[in-house]
Amino acid sequence: MSTNAEFGKWRSRLWPIYGYELKKIIPMAFILYLTLFIYTILRDIKDTLVVTCSDAGAEIIPFLKIWGTVPFAIIFTIVYSKLCNIYGTGRLFYLVITFFMAFFCLFSLFLYPNKGTLHPTVFPDYLESVLPQGLKGLVAVLRNWTFSLFYVFSQLWGSVCLSLLFWGYANRITAIADSKRFYAFFGLMGNLSVPMAGLFVYYASQRQESLPVGGDPWSHSLNMMTCMVVLAGLLMMAIHWWINHDMNQKAQVGEPDGAKKENDRLSLPLKESLLHIINSPYMRCLAMTVISYGVCINIIEVTWKGQLRLQFPEPNEYSQFMGLFSSCTGLLSIFMALFVTNNVIRRFGWTAAALCTPMMLLVSGLLFFFFLLFRETLPASFFLSIGVTPLMVTVLLGALQNMVSKATKYSLFDPTKEMSYIPLDREQKVKGKAAIDVVCNPVGKSAGSILQQGLILMLGSLAAIAPYVSIIVLLFFIVWIISVQALGRQFNALAHSKDKSGSHN
Repeated sequence: MSTNAEFGKWRSRLWPIYGYELKKIIPMAFILYLTLFIYTILRDIKDTLVVTCSDAGAEIIPFLKIWGTVPFAIIFTIVYSKLCNIYGTGRLFYLVITFFMAFFCLFSLFLYPNKGTLHPTVFPDYLESVLPQGLKGLVAVLRNWTFSLFYVFSQLWGSVCLSLLFWGYANRITAIADSKRFYAFFGLMGNLSVPMAGLFVYYASQRQESLPVGGDPWSHSLNMMTCMVVLAGLLMMAIHWWINHDMNQKAQVGEPDGAKKENDRLSLPLKESLLHIINSPYMRCLAMTVISYGVCINIIEVTWKGQLRLQFPEPNEYSQFMGLFSSCTGLLSIFMALFVTNNVIRRFGWTAAALCTPMMLLVSGLLFFFFLLFRETLPASFFLSIGVTPLMVTVLLGALQNMVSKATKYSLFDPTKEMSYIPLDREQKVKGKAAIDVVCNPVGKSAGSILQQGLILMLGSLAAIAPYVSIIVLLFFIVWIISVQALGRQFNALAHSKDKSGSHN
């Protein structure tokens, strides 16, 4: 008996899902797999387009986030909230996915091939001649407006389809106790897609080099990646349809008592939902964690991409590096999902798991900024001995920092953030989640962009502002850690209260 009990204990640690639960969990995991697969491809494409485009660089990213991503995110949140009251979230899934797929096809087949005609030159040249050097990134947004639009829609894919559509659906059909088992598995399946998408991007980028001279080889690569994105989007809709129409709704895994059907419509206006978030300490803490993450990751990532563009100025070289970067990030994420996520959440609790992300980012970010700021003080013989330039070492350290931050986000930040929605009522789960995930996330990133824009205007370049942004990042890490601790206390109290009321029932 003791042997069987010990075996069961180890079995539950390695595979905490029972056979009867697979009918619902496996399709959901594949939707997450495809969502992250598309997101990884889009992320690599958008970075390559805007960072290597004409008269641009990584300086364009802060301007894109504040003047592009945030306005579009707010508009989308308002429209989504209105449509929820008309169609319900089930039909909106197909509508939203179709909308994104149509845009990416339009970009690949029409906007990019005609960029020479569509992109203005006279007016941007005039602006560049009269505006300060620090506004060069803003001029690049206008000069390359089709690329900017692709960047914004790619950013929205992660906020909308990953955070809002997938996790919103998962939160509605999963109980708190079951989320500790299922969400780690979801994270593992999602992370499996990242190295595959990275390898595909690397392959598609290499294909450019084998094409004949003349024309635009990057266009061929873009078409390949767009075809893969559309196919994955169609498969997502097919799996979602199968879940909702061919499976017994009464067999939903871990569905909380009294849960409503997915297509139930909501009536509370978005304005009232936002006011509730402002007046709720719980939602304020949750919003601050999302905003702090956005500020920290944006500032560090943009600084790194500025160095990356200097090392790899050509689109195919930049895209190949990003493909390898995505693959390594996925492999690290898989390792953490297998050996870290489930054990940390179940053995140490929600708060400890949620604190892992800011602590990991803080340590790796300090290492990156320390080398960036003081690399000129190191002797040249040191770099000659290792056969790598100071710039390349900076790029590799920044890549390591970003791999750690993204792997920790996928493995710990996302699962713990989604778990924090489960004790809330349905209105907060749907519209509160839309306001936090679709608005607060880009607001956090845009806040970092605003700070960067102001410093760039005063000092002229990303390299010059590095000492100041390192201090800003440190301050936001402190806010992030304090918010997580406060949210953890409230989450544990709500979860305990809900479990207690459930046991009485």
